[in-house]
Amino acid sequence: MAREYLKKATLTAKSGSSDVHETVKTILKDIEAGGDAAALEYAAKFDKYEGAPLMSEDDIAEACAKVPQKLKDDIRFAYDNVRRFAELQRGTVHDFETEIVPGFVTGQKAIPVDAAGCYVPGGRYSHVASAIMTVTTAKVAGCRHITACSPPHPGEGVAPAIVYAAHTCGADRILAMGGVQGVAAMTFGLFGLPKANILVGPGNQFVAEAKRILFGRVGIDMIAGPTDSLILADETADAHIVATDLVSQAEHGYNSPVWLVTDNRELAEMVMTMVPELIEDLPDVNRENATAAWRDYAEVILCSDREEMAATSDEYAPEHLTVQAADPDWWLSRLTCYGSLFLGEETTVSYGDKAAGTNHVLPTSRAASYTGGLSVHKYMKIVTWQRATREGSKAVAQATARISRLEGMEGHARAADARLAKYFPGENFDLSAKG
Repeated sequence: MAREYLKKATLTAKSGSSDVHETVKTILKDIEAGGDAAALEYAAKFDKYEGAPLMSEDDIAEACAKVPQKLKDDIRFAYDNVRRFAELQRGTVHDFETEIVPGFVTGQKAIPVDAAGCYVPGGRYSHVASAIMTVTTAKVAGCRHITACSPPHPGEGVAPAIVYAAHTCGADRILAMGGVQGVAAMTFGLFGLPKANILVGPGNQFVAEAKRILFGRVGIDMIAGPTDSLILADETADAHIVATDLVSQAEHGYNSPVWLVTDNRELAEMVMTMVPELIEDLPDVNRENATAAWRDYAEVILCSDREEMAATSDEYAPEHLTVQAADPDWWLSRLTCYGSLFLGEETTVSYGDKAAGTNHVLPTSRAASYTGGLSVHKYMKIVTWQRATREGSKAVAQATARISRLEGMEGHARAADARLAKYFPGENFDLSAKG
């Protein structure tokens, strides 16, 4: 049978708008021209904060002292998991060299970018986990300077738990500045910071738009839209667990899509009954977000079999993909488009978001069809090199000259000709495009 939508989204999640773009462009232009003073003006306007933009060692120590020991232990636990996973990722990229043809050696080097700017949201929620995910991976990658940037609370500064997490994970400086002004300060190297080579981390639509505009001048992890999650579930799934997981992701924001794809109508109907009840039991702000997300953006899709379920999932290319179905190895082998995969009800997106070790900065808006999430590799430049003996360059030079002339690039051809003439005087080579 064809897919049947038991619940269809009435709105489509979109990131940014023309108004947001113009606002962000103006702020970036003002700060680039006005430097530190302009950034501080915007910080006073938007953050309502007039303290020092860069935290001193004493400031950091004072903030860390406010964090309860149990929370410190939890942050350290999450940090250790993320660090270990990142170290294993780093080990998959290595330098090498190989002799392509006798006497001609090529190679690869993995070089970390020099300076990373890690944005850590700190408005309604204090995103401790974002500090762990972004700073830890930059540190393991080998970045020489890491700035953690987070919005300060008026009269208080950056949330102590965020400060502790960023400091523990290896941030060299902590910038008490939020929004576009914080992103600009890291990009333009304000307040004595080195100019960031890459900007990473989640943020609101203004932060996302700032990263979009600045991309090219600096690298970014990705252009992020509203977070999204999809669950694949069959008759073996627990409807309450499925419904709870959907609600847990819907609370991210009013426009955060959640999708259930199943081949079992009874399960789908049970989940659709349970979700509103679970949402109603949430605290006020969470309930407001989840209600809107479920009402306007959620979908429940009934498929004929697991192959159609998998094809549907790959088409949606979700940021978070959960499988609560039999034969998890089949799904692991079959599925191809997702930011992060969670196999079985014994794990959940919430684990990945906070403490399991895999990164929670992931591609949204179907970008998982062509890219993965944040990892040590995002901070690495994979560069190549070559060297050769004169004899080793002989065959390469001849092929280069002929291909270049075929393409009409005579200057390229002559760079090869000059070497053949110098290294092999008296030898005749047919270097025309026709060979």
